[in-house]
Amino acid sequence: MVVKKKKEIRVDVLTLDSPNVQHLKTFADDPEQSLPSLLFQCLQLQDGVQQIHCIKKVVPILENLPPGSSGTEALRCCMDVLAEMYFTVGAKNPLKKVLASSLNSVPEPCRKDAVSAFTCCLRKDIAVEDAGRYRKVVDNLASCMDSFPLGSSCVIGLIPEVLRFLVKVLHTFQSHNKRILGDGLAQTQLTHDLLAAVKLSMVLIQKCPEPAQDPLQQGVECPLWKTMCDLLCSFCAILLDDDLLQNIQSTAGMAVILYLRTMLNDCDRLTNLVNNLILQSQDPADVPDWFTACCDSLCEDLPDPALLFLCQGALAMLEWKDGNLGCGGERLLVNLLTVLLSLSARLRESSTALFLSRTLALWTGSAIDLLSSSCTRDLRENLNGHSSALCKLLEYVYVHWEHPLDAVRHQAKLVFKNILKIHHSAVAGHSGGDDSFLSELTQKLLNLEWHSKGKYASLACLVECVGTEHLLSVDERIPAQILDVMSDQSFAPYASNLLEAMFVNHKKQLQATGESHWIERWQGVWVTPLILRLCEEHVTQTTYIIDYYLPKLLKCNPESLNYMIENLKTSASSNIGSGDNRGALGALMACLRTARAHGHLRFTKNYAWSGRVSTSLIQQGLVHRHDQIRVDALGLLCESHWSTEVVSPEEMNLIKFFLKYNLNCQSPSIRQQLCYLLKKLFCRVQESSQVLYKHQQSKILNGPEHADSEADPCAALEHYTVSLS
Repeated sequence: MVVKKKKEIRVDVLTLDSPNVQHLKTFADDPEQSLPSLLFQCLQLQDGVQQIHCIKKVVPILENLPPGSSGTEALRCCMDVLAEMYFTVGAKNPLKKVLASSLNSVPEPCRKDAVSAFTCCLRKDIAVEDAGRYRKVVDNLASCMDSFPLGSSCVIGLIPEVLRFLVKVLHTFQSHNKRILGDGLAQTQLTHDLLAAVKLSMVLIQKCPEPAQDPLQQGVECPLWKTMCDLLCSFCAILLDDDLLQNIQSTAGMAVILYLRTMLNDCDRLTNLVNNLILQSQDPADVPDWFTACCDSLCEDLPDPALLFLCQGALAMLEWKDGNLGCGGERLLVNLLTVLLSLSARLRESSTALFLSRTLALWTGSAIDLLSSSCTRDLRENLNGHSSALCKLLEYVYVHWEHPLDAVRHQAKLVFKNILKIHHSAVAGHSGGDDSFLSELTQKLLNLEWHSKGKYASLACLVECVGTEHLLSVDERIPAQILDVMSDQSFAPYASNLLEAMFVNHKKQLQATGESHWIERWQGVWVTPLILRLCEEHVTQTTYIIDYYLPKLLKCNPESLNYMIENLKTSASSNIGSGDNRGALGALMACLRTARAHGHLRFTKNYAWSGRVSTSLIQQGLVHRHDQIRVDALGLLCESHWSTEVVSPEEMNLIKFFLKYNLNCQSPSIRQQLCYLLKKLFCRVQESSQVLYKHQQSKILNGPEHADSEADPCAALEHYTVSLS
């Protein structure tokens, strides 16, 4: 057995030499002051892991301080050093989280000193003038806002200063980006820096409690309002800057909508403003002066990518649940889809096509949220399956379900799945018979060629919605038609996934009826066509059915193996196959091999299937004239789901029988497969021998009364020795 070497944890050492540390040293010399001594010792260590262990001792010491220790000069000095350590250590250093945990867990009597020290360090950090240190300060602020309540409260307490700092950072980064155009490495680093700053600007507003935003109610006279306007200006500039990566432009689009939502604080005005913004139909009389000053560039003809990112921002940043946006939100939702679909006809570049597909998937999620709340009848009519909006969205799916990019295909599938949910929510509560939209959609999909890959994923989604019985009522030949396609390897995975979705759903449907003979119907639909193909089709055309379909079928209903055995063994002796097909014998060998490899049977007398298939049938398979049937029969003996399953004497005898007639095989590829299977057998012998030996030792030590009565390890090991020799 290979013993994995334990991965060593590497932690960078924190080195700190500042006036606070020198001040700490004066207290560390006092033997009665254990905390200053511990911190000073920690800073002298040259091992980051040991420093972590030291910091973990801080809180227990604080909890054991005598009453009246809070507010002392020694404690304030310790808190100053702890805060300085936090702001000095790197963002990815594990020591930072340990420091955050310790500061968070400071006992209540000492908390005032901790907050004061942390706020002081934070104020110094954001007052930095060196542009080279901006990214580190941004990372420190982001760390404070990430599951660190004490840090978050200190940052929010200084929110006006922090936002002013971010205005300066964004302006500096944008200016610097213009100067380094063409320098790929520098631009990449600056791109990450800019993205981090924009994300932090959003997190601060999202996590800032309402009392901290109260000054915004004073309007344009408030200093915080002016700072937010400056940030909004920066976001607009980033959104329209084609020299930046689209990932940053996308984030800036979300930031624009988030800041508008915060500054307007009125749902009707907000939805009206965003609606006019995406439709490019702003009326200057309806637009606030501050918006014109900050976002004038957005009121002109927007480039298509910028418009896309604004739509994405509106869907991601507005509250669509519970109908909070009112009627204006419903109108905005419908207009967003109109704009997005018009963009899909113009945006052909792969990167923007990916953003568009994600945004449309986001739109469907927002539509489901809005329809799940108390929406108007007009919205339900605009978003049912027969509406022009959803029909156009379906056309988008049909066009993109075979897109070259995997991610776009995945989003197209998600959009289709959500369209069904949207329709279901839109018509909820309507009385009536069959759903004409779902019936027409089913018929349309089934009429498409089976060589359209997008058809499979869409039908799988439809099965979840309408059930397999509905599809079979339209066309009983669907399982057979899908099996016909599985001879093509490029379609086999798609076809097997659809078949799995159908037979799993069908099983649930039939079980729900409560009928005792449901299994006969199920096996007639899903197992019988499989048996016929394995017996009659050309061997090469059934390879992928065995590889993809059969394991999934057995996993869904392992009892189907009994049905296969009973149907195949009666005719196996007479229908042994030809040079082209497997016949019943070859089909039986393939089914048994697959079932054993996936853990649905074992080749021992203790399991129920023993005796159902005679040894003579397996021998016929081992000497069959068709190569693949011989390989399947040998695979049945050699392969097992359990690598430690004991090789029985019967198996050993059959393998000897096989070797007697097959050592002179002339086909190199078949010889290679036979060697591969025999290697698997020897690995089983090796691993099961180790288990048998342990059982034998246990039997010797504990006595026969504690041994497993079903197996005799000594006899099995003896048989291995005789057979292999």
